[in-house]
Amino acid sequence: MSDEPPHPVPERLADFEVIRRLGAGGMAEVFLAKRRGAEGTYKLLVVKRILPQFGSSRRFRSMFAEEAQLATRLNHPNIVQVYDFQDYGDEGQLLSMEYVEGPDLRKVMRAARSNQKKIPPYVAAYVVAEIAKGLHYAHERRDEGGAPLEIVHRDVSPQNVLLSFEGAVKVADFGIASANLFREEPGVLKGKTAYMSPEQARG
Repeated sequence: MSDEPPHPVPERLADFEVIRRLGAGGMAEVFLAKRRGAEGTYKLLVVKRILPQFGSSRRFRSMFAEEAQLATRLNHPNIVQVYDFQDYGDEGQLLSMEYVEGPDLRKVMRAARSNQKKIPPYVAAYVVAEIAKGLHYAHERRDEGGAPLEIVHRDVSPQNVLLSFEGAVKVADFGIASANLFREEPGVLKGKTAYMSPEQARG
């Protein structure tokens, strides 16, 4: 997602106190937010919503709901956990998910390049293995009746791999994933060519 703010950051979104915008893309924006509980407790979350100018678009709302249907079915240490999806009326549909404190893989790669260093092979191997674990889980996931969902992420690019300061590696953003849950648009290719999966390349 781009760091260009499309409009002012709201102070609140429904039950969430917005701390800052983390990024914005062509369809949606994400915020770091705080959700308060009883006795002064709170949890830091990432909240995603459709950009306000597209909030009334039936197509974008449908795509966002499909992402939520898929993401809320996935529960694995190497996939960013999605907690909840609600429609808050005028405030829009909000998808709340785990906050991974740390950089994405693109930032790490760029930092290494700018310092004229290479990421150590053992670190690269660890990151790739952890990504593979999450993607394998998603691809093998079945629905309640035991039928394969056949989920293919379709955008496993460095900015969608989050690295926590504790050493966790998590795949993010199943927003353009392909799955048996949804009808595909014939002839439409989604994702970045440089990071396209074999399944996409084969059509």
